[in-house]
Amino acid sequence: MQKSRIRAAILNAANRNAALVIKNAKIVNVFTEEIIEGDVAMRDGIIIGVGSYTGRAEIDAKGAYLCPGLIDGHVHIESSMAHPSRFANVILDKGTTSIIADPHEIANVCGADGIQYMLDQTEWLPLSVFVMVPSCVPCTAFETSGAKLTARDMEPFISHPRVLGLGEVMDYVATVEGDGEMLDKLHLFRHYPIDGHAPALSGDALNAYCVAGPHTDHECITYEEVQEKLRKGLHIHLRLGSANRGVEDIMKQIADNHLPTRRMSFCTDDKHLADIREEGHINYIIRRAVANGISPIHAIQMATINTADAYGIRHYGAVAPGYRADFVVFDNLKDFNPRFVITDGKLFEPSVDTHIKPDPKIYNSVHLAPRKPDVFRLPIFGKANIIRLIPKELVTALDTEEVYTENGCFVPKNGLLKLAVLERHHASGRVGLGILRGFQIENGAIATTVGHDSHNLIVVGDNDADMLQAVNVLEECGGGYAVVRNGETLAKLTLSVAGLMSDAPLDVILKHQRELADAAAALGIHTDSDPFITLSFLALPVIPDVRLTDMGLFDVTKMEFFNKVNQ
Repeated sequence: MQKSRIRAAILNAANRNAALVIKNAKIVNVFTEEIIEGDVAMRDGIIIGVGSYTGRAEIDAKGAYLCPGLIDGHVHIESSMAHPSRFANVILDKGTTSIIADPHEIANVCGADGIQYMLDQTEWLPLSVFVMVPSCVPCTAFETSGAKLTARDMEPFISHPRVLGLGEVMDYVATVEGDGEMLDKLHLFRHYPIDGHAPALSGDALNAYCVAGPHTDHECITYEEVQEKLRKGLHIHLRLGSANRGVEDIMKQIADNHLPTRRMSFCTDDKHLADIREEGHINYIIRRAVANGISPIHAIQMATINTADAYGIRHYGAVAPGYRADFVVFDNLKDFNPRFVITDGKLFEPSVDTHIKPDPKIYNSVHLAPRKPDVFRLPIFGKANIIRLIPKELVTALDTEEVYTENGCFVPKNGLLKLAVLERHHASGRVGLGILRGFQIENGAIATTVGHDSHNLIVVGDNDADMLQAVNVLEECGGGYAVVRNGETLAKLTLSVAGLMSDAPLDVILKHQRELADAAAALGIHTDSDPFITLSFLALPVIPDVRLTDMGLFDVTKMEFFNKVNQ
C-alpha cells in the first residue's frame, strides 16, 4: 500500500470520514470467532472502522451476515477455460474477492510469456489476483511440454508486487532426491511461500519433502493423510472442484475428531464456469463444510484469514480497521448465498466484456505432426495394462487382464476404451497409446488440448475414425474440446488462448460448455465428476497410480514407463 494512501486512511479513520458504510450487519470476526452487530465504514478501499458509523453512502444489511471476502487458496484460472476478466466476474458474484493463482498451465505451453500474459491480464481487475510462479515447467521429464523454465527464467518475477512465491512443487521425486534443478528453484524462493503437491506421500519421503521447502498441500486423499501432514507443519488446502469431490468424507472426520482448522484453507484448483454458476465457488465449499459438521465460523476462517496468513497477504481476510474493504454479505450461515459483494470498497457489478486483442505469442499453440490412418493402432501381446478411473477422485488404479483384439491389436469392447496422447507443441509425431476403463463412450470420441500439465492433445473413444476426426477438429480450431459421434461433430469449444482458454464472451463459453456436457451424455457418459476435467488429468504423471503421456504408459508408483514411445 502506498505511503500516501496509508496516511489518508489514518486521517479518515481518526475523523470518521467514511465514503461507504454497511449498516446493521452481523459481522463475523475471524480473530475472536465472534459475531458482532454493528456497521463497517470504509474509504478508498480500506476499512476505517467497525462500530456505529454514518457515511456519504450507506447500504443497510438488515441483519445479514457480513464476512471477509473469500479467498481461493490455489486455483488455475486457465482451467475455467475463460479469459481472466470473465472468470473474475463469475467468482466475484459468488463472494470470492481474492485468489492465489498458479499459471502453471499456460506456462507449460508458452513459458515465461504465459506467466507475463496472466499478470498483465489480471492487473486492473476488481478481483485481487496473487500469483505463484510455476515450479514445474515441464512438470516432469516423463512428458513433452511446450517450454522449460529454469530458476534463472523465474527470478525476474520475484520482484513483481503480486507474486507471492513458488507454485506447487509437483515433481516430488526430484524434490526428495535433491535434484539440482529443483533445488535451484526451491533455494531461489526459500524466503517466500512454496506450495506443495504430494499425493499419498508419507513417512521419511514426506519428511524429506518438507525439509526441501514446500509448506502447503492440496492433494490429501484421506483424513489420516491430513493428520500426518498437519503434524509435519504443512498447511492443508481442502480442495473441492469439478472433478475431485471426495473431500467431504475428510470434512466429516475433521468435525467428528475436532481437528483444529486454523492451518487449513479451501481451494478449487480446477472448476468449470458452469459448475461455479450453478453451485458456487469458495462459498460452495463453505456450505459443504458446514453441512459436514465444521462450524460456520471455522469454515469462514478457512476461507479467509487462514489463507491470507498462510501466504503472508497482510490486510486481507478479515473485517478490521486497516484491512482491505473486501466483504461478502450472506443471508444466513447455512446456504452461504451472497446478497451482495464489496470489493476494494465498491459494490461489485459485473464489468462489460470488451474485445481482447490476440497475442501471437500466446495464440496459435497447436502444432501437430501429420497423422496416418493407423495412428491409433495398439498391438497387444498377452495381458494388457489398463488405466481404471476411481469415482470422484483424480487418482487411478492399474488393472491387468485379457482384452479383445483383432489381428493382434486392441479393439474397444466390454467397457474398455482406447486412450491416446499426441504431442502438440513441437510436431514431433509422438503418440502414447493406452486402454481406459471408467468412461462409457459408445460410437464416438472426445478430444482436448487441455491435458495437465504439459497440455498435449488427449483423445479417448471406442473407434479410431471418430478419434481421428476429433483430433482434426481441434487442430483446425487451434485447440479446445471436441465431441464426435459416428463421424459427426456434436459439440466443440474453441480455446484459442494457448489451447486452454477462450476469448469469447462469457455466455458463449457457457453455451458451448452446456453443449459439450449434453454431447458427452449422448455418448453415454454419466458420472458424478466432470468428464472433461477427468480426461484432462489422465496425462499427469505425478498423480498415482498410472497415467498416459505422449511418451507412453507410465507407472507413477514406480516412476517408470511400461513401454516408452521412442519416436
